[in-house]
Amino acid sequence: MAAVLARTFINPRPFRVVLPAARKMSTEVKTIYEPKGMPFRRLGGSGLRVPLFSLGGWLTLGGTVVGDPVKEIIKTAFENGINMFDTAEGYAKGQSEIEMGRVIKELGLRRTDLIITTKLFWGPNGSPNDTGLSRKHIIEGTKASLERLQLDYVDVIFAHRPDATVPMEEVVRAFNWVIDQGWAFYWATSEWSAYEIEEAHHVATKLGLIGPIAEQCQHHMLHRERPEKEYGPLYKKYNLGTTVWSPLASGLLTGKYNNGIPEGSRLAAHKDFFKDTLQSLNEGEGKNKLDKVRALSELAEKKLDCSVTHLALAWVAHNPNTSTVILGASKPEQVVDNLKAIEVIPKLTPEILDEIEAILDNKPSPVPTWGRPSLDKFGKL
Repeated sequence: MAAVLARTFINPRPFRVVLPAARKMSTEVKTIYEPKGMPFRRLGGSGLRVPLFSLGGWLTLGGTVVGDPVKEIIKTAFENGINMFDTAEGYAKGQSEIEMGRVIKELGLRRTDLIITTKLFWGPNGSPNDTGLSRKHIIEGTKASLERLQLDYVDVIFAHRPDATVPMEEVVRAFNWVIDQGWAFYWATSEWSAYEIEEAHHVATKLGLIGPIAEQCQHHMLHRERPEKEYGPLYKKYNLGTTVWSPLASGLLTGKYNNGIPEGSRLAAHKDFFKDTLQSLNEGEGKNKLDKVRALSELAEKKLDCSVTHLALAWVAHNPNTSTVILGASKPEQVVDNLKAIEVIPKLTPEILDEIEAILDNKPSPVPTWGRPSLDKFGKL
């Protein structure tokens, strides 16, 4: 294990490229960070500590929410212990990064207090080399993201999707080059298969380079197979951590869609994007999911004295492989309300978790042992 960590985090090359001074944030600090009881976890096997709940910009910041409302959302999040903010070059064609960078500067947040992450794959210009994970796009895309964010560096830069058209060695070398310049401290993946993450680690080990430290995956009560089963060996082998997106299944697990699609909701505001989801809610599988949400709502209210939203967020956060749960918000009060999930986590006793499993009935099947008896559960597996 020591050898794996050494290969992962030792950077042997001192060469750096300094970004132009125009990108540097104002040094005037107006607001000092206070955790306000926010739990922190390591991001995977790295030494970076991240808040259990973070804030993301997908669909909202720079998209349906612009201007002063963005500032109010980020300010509220920061004042309530969230100091990690996630965005991507592809969110609102770069506008999410622009809005986030502007607000961080205007609020006068101290850079060392923040964990900023962004993702590369879908460049805002859409030209042939403005997408994917070629060395050209990883390097040029990183520089462009930093320009939009008005930052010298991000803490973690993610490969937003895998790119089967680019050799893995090129991808690994390019992200390491970005780290060598001081433009990012770590790199990670998003929606990669276990096979692809494993390949990236093999290439990094072979070349003595840094492998991905985390995976940004979809994980919620209704989507479990990949994060809980497929990635299982990676958690043990590489100390992989997850930065979870869509923990509320795009709002389905809030219960707001139990009786139709409310005006102003995420599914209503993005009908084209969620076309398949909207259609499924009127069919067998979708109706079955809504029945589960209704049952979870009853359990949350009667036994935990909370909403199904808080229960769903606490359930994902309760998983030890979850490094941070990314919240989405179009209003400041949504951030405050979602953080009530922290109080629910200790209430998730084995008995409550069993009741949840009985409702969900979707726990991934264990890896087959082909008839061999199980090992002692108190021993080292």
